Amino acid sequence: MKRIKLWDLPTRVFHWLLAACVIGAFVTQKVGGNAMTWHGRIGLAVLGLLVFRIVWGFAGSTYARFFHFVRGPAAIMAYVKGQWRGVGHNPLGALSVLALLTVLSVLAATGLFANDDIAFEGPLYALVGADLSSRLTGIHKFMEPFLIFLVLAHIGAIVYYVRVKKDNLVQPMVTGWKDTDAGESAKGGGPIAFIVALVIAVVTVWAASGALLPPPPLPSATPAQATPSW
Repeated sequence: MKRIKLWDLPTRVFHWLLAACVIGAFVTQKVGGNAMTWHGRIGLAVLGLLVFRIVWGFAGSTYARFFHFVRGPAAIMAYVKGQWRGVGHNPLGALSVLALLTVLSVLAATGLFANDDIAFEGPLYALVGADLSSRLTGIHKFMEPFLIFLVLAHIGAIVYYVRVKKDNLVQPMVTGWKDTDAGESAKGGGPIAFIVALVIAVVTVWAASGALLPPPPLPSATPAQATPSW
């Protein structure tokens, strides 16, 4: 057994921020009313986190990169048969990661154009109009149960690993380190890669917030009433 650097700091911060945002988005959606303003803001934060993670999946450190943990059917079958050895996301867990990223991406994208038929409109609602917005809102609501299922499955897998396989998956996501007899410490994902991923995420959120849309027309001034001569 040796101690290796498994998860880099950006990956860990992304993980816990995303978890907090998902909880916040769920709570504000259930509360409704004025909380929907915060629901929209949290949705933009989720979008930024997802964009960062996608870039980091190519520019980050070893175990955060997609090509390291996204495997084909052969690797998945080997894991199911107990023949897989490695650290980081296992081949089956990689499918869960991709599913979560996909569902959250659909939710974040459709939320930009959604409305609640009362007072809330997504920041890019003006680009699609009422009819298309209603259809996208339907997709947004349709994806919610899938997200809940994936989150519960994620938590269930963590509990299974802790209780049955005696492998604490949470601790490395907090500290970054893991004691293992397989794998080497992660490499790559330096400051330049982090800055590039962060800038791309920030610019995406800025554009998605409606900053590039033309300002709404000013209301026309009411002509002054003529004062009677008498």
